[in-house]
Amino acid sequence: MSDAVAESLIDRALRNVREGWREIADAAPLLWTKAPRPNLPDDDADQIRRQMTDCLEAKGGEVSARARAASLGETYLGLNQTGRKRFLGILARDFDCDYAAVAGAAKSVLDVADADEQKQRQMSIALRSALEPPRRRLLTQFNGLPEGVKFLVDLRSELLEIAGDDAHLRALEGDLKDILRSWFDVGFLDLQRITWDSPAALLEKLIAYEAVHEIQGWADLKNRLGSDRRCFAFFHNRMPDEPIIFVEVALVEKVSGDIQELLDEEAPVFDPQSARTAIFYSISNAQKGLAGISFGDFLIKRVVDHLAAEFKTLRTFATLSPIPGFMAWLRDESADGVGNVLDAREIEMIGEAGQRVSVPDDLIALLALADWRMEEKLAHALKAPLMRACGRYLLHAKRPDGRARDPVANFHLNNGARVETLNWLGDVSDKGMRQSAGMMVNYLYRLDQIESNHEAYRGSGAIAASSAMRSLAKERSA
Repeated sequence: MSDAVAESLIDRALRNVREGWREIADAAPLLWTKAPRPNLPDDDADQIRRQMTDCLEAKGGEVSARARAASLGETYLGLNQTGRKRFLGILARDFDCDYAAVAGAAKSVLDVADADEQKQRQMSIALRSALEPPRRRLLTQFNGLPEGVKFLVDLRSELLEIAGDDAHLRALEGDLKDILRSWFDVGFLDLQRITWDSPAALLEKLIAYEAVHEIQGWADLKNRLGSDRRCFAFFHNRMPDEPIIFVEVALVEKVSGDIQELLDEEAPVFDPQSARTAIFYSISNAQKGLAGISFGDFLIKRVVDHLAAEFKTLRTFATLSPIPGFMAWLRDESADGVGNVLDAREIEMIGEAGQRVSVPDDLIALLALADWRMEEKLAHALKAPLMRACGRYLLHAKRPDGRARDPVANFHLNNGARVETLNWLGDVSDKGMRQSAGMMVNYLYRLDQIESNHEAYRGSGAIAASSAMRSLAKERSA
């Protein structure tokens, strides 16, 4: 359902943007009248270059400048995938820095190394100016258009998909990331609560953007926005109808280890005024074009402060989180021998449960069977070794930079949480079984330890974990 809703939202948004920009473009005379063909063949490319050059020359005042930028953006939106890649290639290559000018400015800086301070400053300013590619100035012109910031966010999303090894497109994507990072500083973001009474268009976007536990329909969404639930999102004033990132929270009595229970539409409503625990069970980045620009850590801290002020009974702040990288890691570990994961007694128990596991592929193939969890003896035989392996993964599997290999673990550990509890079959959805053999993990945010945990993890990669998790993750005895 989410894919269909997302496609509908995108189509509707594009139509509205193109219509709005067409009106702006019509407000001033332009030097071009014929729209290029959708695939932007070579004989249309010169027109695109002229349009871009006209935007940079900024003739005719503010109204004309807006009209030129709107017309250029409308042209881009009218292209197909091939045409858009060619458009972006022109922007990236033909409007890059003048490297001869950069070299000259750099030489001037070196030549005045012993000159007075004012001369040095002038040469430094000239070098900075030479280092700024014209395409950056062109991109910033869209900031003045309705939906212009959203257009640039989506433009970067497309660049992330198509850039590949193209050095020019990657440089263009980097320019755009720098621009967006400065515009989306957390100080410019507004925290808002989303409720069932929020505009329907916004609720549609929650369904489309939910990335952790797919929203199954309006009844499911209404349940997630009930009185014992909270949903908060960051918004930007230039994208007031578009959530940047949002978090879903359950107000409960104690820490939960089962996402099915939290999302059960038939479960009785809990009195939020009696809640002692806030469970963060889904955090979704809503804008792919803002990838790599961090908001989640600020969001969680702001929401914790907000909830603590609203509900005086809250004592515990924790997550119920997926473990998206576990099965991929397990396949890597098993590649050198199933003994890396199972010991002889465990292999024997699995055999007694009716399954033969003697080589690595057998174990991975077994876990790929959707119904293995339904066989009680088999699930029991697999529980101990898989829990131990997952504990090792969360606490000891590292990236080359020393950070936790699991992306969700890295996110919460960097925010100052600790790995608290591993939950067997906490998510038995197809996605949960495929990613983590159904396991989920609680990360605990202890307000008095967040800063020290964050500093230890950022400094040396030290992972804060409960004693139970450390015991679980210990290597088995020979």
